[in-house]
Amino acid sequence: MTPFFSVIISVYNKEKYVANTINSVLDQTYDDFELIIVNDGSTDNSLDVIHQFQDSRITVINQDNLGASEARNKGMSIAKGRFIALIDGDDIWDSAFLEHIGNAIKNHPKQSVFSCAIAHKYDDTIVPVPYSFKTYDDVLVLDFFEASKKHAILSGSSTVFNTTVLDTTGNFDVSIKSGQDTDLWIRIGLHYPVVFINKLLVHYVYNDKSLSNTTFNVNDKPKHNKYYEEEKENIHLKKYLDRNRYTLAIFSKLYNDKQAYNYYKNNIDTKNLSWKQNVLLLLPKWVLNVLLNIKSLNGKKVYYKSL
Repeated sequence: MTPFFSVIISVYNKEKYVANTINSVLDQTYDDFELIIVNDGSTDNSLDVIHQFQDSRITVINQDNLGASEARNKGMSIAKGRFIALIDGDDIWDSAFLEHIGNAIKNHPKQSVFSCAIAHKYDDTIVPVPYSFKTYDDVLVLDFFEASKKHAILSGSSTVFNTTVLDTTGNFDVSIKSGQDTDLWIRIGLHYPVVFINKLLVHYVYNDKSLSNTTFNVNDKPKHNKYYEEEKENIHLKKYLDRNRYTLAIFSKLYNDKQAYNYYKNNIDTKNLSWKQNVLLLLPKWVLNVLLNIKSLNGKKVYYKSL
């Protein structure tokens, strides 16, 4: 029988986390799903942990280390479900996540992309993500770019979409090592609204060895150069891209890549940044490092590491 959801977990060296992730999927109150786990050449004991789970809904793919994009694309290529649900190998779903998503799909049959509120989890501390829109209803249908001014409403562990979406957007870009999520969300946002469940159903578990926290080469990041024509017509897309370019410009400065810094900075309309961001964009590297060190003292996620 064809499952309603195909849940895809990509795993690379997550032996300390992946059991909790798998359990959070298997413990769902809505159980019409298959679980595809792609072990992307882990060099730790992740695969041994995965094989400890015996459940007829689980399919395990073990491949050489080809990157997160290849791993997710592989999982999606064999998915049998009507909807694909992504979750990273160190994150956790609330037990009612798929039930809430299923209800949203039932109540919004013409929509194709679904998500929910998330929180960052640091050991025993839970920090809900701030969103930029007013939460006037339990379920909202939102423009991705307009609604993602503070934090993107799609994430690697909260996004669910109809398999037909990939016919329009294509798969994850395998040339992008870190930030491939953002690239796909842009393509989704150009074509589809997002049904957003205003309920905290996903915990992003902070892991200092995760891909986003260990990739320091700007060449492995998105270039944001595919949508020059679209951003001329879509002000919300332009603002979203400029905020991401700002992040990568700061990143480039911290890692002494002057060419990349100038590339991202020169493509930003500074009116789309806050006054604080405009100031930070021009600060020397040593000042940015001081500010980062101060911010990191509280143990919370920082989006760059000081050098």
